[in-house]
Amino acid sequence: MKIGILAITSGGQTLATELAAQLPEATMLPMSGTFAASLAAAWPRYDAFICIMATGIVVRTIAPLLRDKEHDPCVVVLDEQGRHAISLLAGHLGGGNELARRLARLTGGQAVITTASDVLGHTALDLWARDHGLVVADKAAFTRAMARLVNQGRLAVFSEVELPQWPADFVMTGKPAEAELIIAIHQEVAGRRPQLHPCCLVAGVGCNRETPAIVIQQAFDELCSEHNLAPAAFRNLASIDLKNDEKGLLEFAAQNRYPIDFYPKDQLNQVPDLIASAAVFKATGAQGVAEPAAILSSRGQLIIGKQKWQDVTLAVAQAAWPWSAPDRAA
Repeated sequence: MKIGILAITSGGQTLATELAAQLPEATMLPMSGTFAASLAAAWPRYDAFICIMATGIVVRTIAPLLRDKEHDPCVVVLDEQGRHAISLLAGHLGGGNELARRLARLTGGQAVITTASDVLGHTALDLWARDHGLVVADKAAFTRAMARLVNQGRLAVFSEVELPQWPADFVMTGKPAEAELIIAIHQEVAGRRPQLHPCCLVAGVGCNRETPAIVIQQAFDELCSEHNLAPAAFRNLASIDLKNDEKGLLEFAAQNRYPIDFYPKDQLNQVPDLIASAAVFKATGAQGVAEPAAILSSRGQLIIGKQKWQDVTLAVAQAAWPWSAPDRAA
């Protein structure tokens, strides 16, 4: 976390100097003209701000800078005596609550936390989803699920995947129709309910030379549609290393923000119990590409065997927890 510290009064400057010395990732920001101008200039470049001044000044100043909770930096307001560290903005996803607690420990003051889940001792659902590599399907529906958890003190959850120990305020159900939150690799499980997608699928890709990205995209879309798979549940792609310069494949991956793992033919040929393709072997020296690449990358199980289009072959494997999630996670 890259932290900027701003202070107005001489007493605030003294506290800012002390905190900067104790926080290796923090920098005292110079006042270039007004506080508003200084904060606006620094806003895109920092993950967090410590503002040592009155809360009202900070509220009025940050108002025109706000975008949404997934992109805004966190803001903690301190009085110049360090008695109160107020988590003002981005308390959960932005790390404001933890920063406020950390500052309170340094100053001997008190962290002021107002997020309902923290106050009531419930699971911070957005943080839990992010930490487990789960992608929010519908932000408005997910917000309603978070409110329901706070209001009820519990949440009925259905999951298609195995995760570590569930939070105490989750009531697990085996019936999707009874769930208030669904965790699934599929696009729709039980109507338009709040849903999270685990980033645990790997698409193995084989394609002919100079296959355009749009052709790969069309094949991928058809695969997802046929099997009701959520594109957000895909962690990455995998293929043979001969394709590491394939323009269409690289463009498709970049457009969807999917990383790609590439494997040499010898490694692909070590994957057992797969049906060999004479055509693929003649072209690449590998017995197959899509299926073994998906299996190797996921370190899991093949759930959809290879499906062929004119210029594209796709297969899907599912990783077991823990899986590494890309930046798309909640």
